[in-house]
Amino acid sequence: MDNREAILQTALKLFCARGYDAVGVQEIVDQAGITKPTLYYYFGSKSGLLAEILRSNSEILEERLREAVRIPGQVPEVLYRVARAYFDFAGTHWQFYLFMLSQFYAGRETEGFQAVYSLIHKYYELVVRIFEDSADMLGNMRGRQEQFAVSFMGILDSHMMMLERDRKEDSMLVMTDEKTYEIVHQFLHGIYS
Repeated sequence: MDNREAILQTALKLFCARGYDAVGVQEIVDQAGITKPTLYYYFGSKSGLLAEILRSNSEILEERLREAVRIPGQVPEVLYRVARAYFDFAGTHWQFYLFMLSQFYAGRETEGFQAVYSLIHKYYELVVRIFEDSADMLGNMRGRQEQFAVSFMGILDSHMMMLERDRKEDSMLVMTDEKTYEIVHQFLHGIYS
């Protein structure tokens, strides 16, 4: 692994474990086995390092979500694909996913919140569009597309947080297809009733 990748992996591990604000540059470079000038050469600053962690990981999630909503289908099918995209990404990129969520729930004035808000809002807009495109099929949705999107994303995030609680050290988060189907079905039961 090269120095740049070592810095990225070390920083993400530390940020996920303790939060962005609690980790200093010196701790990152010490654990990565490099010097501060090396970190500054690649990223310019701790903020630049954060920006690269967010950019590289969020591009993967965004592409998976765009693919899930791009293919037309009934609402249950599309929501299932979106849920699978989230769960599959979170399973293999669990440190990033949990770090991103933690920063979203950090104080609104923190650097971490400011950095992740636009990413999460972009994902949210993709889910809102599912409900907007399906408004004619779901008569009880009138004007509540945003509310449904928030609820759906919240359910997905909550389930991943509960999986994290039981995760063994250095293992992936795994959400089964059966459980994914149950989650989507339960959500749809609520909006169809």
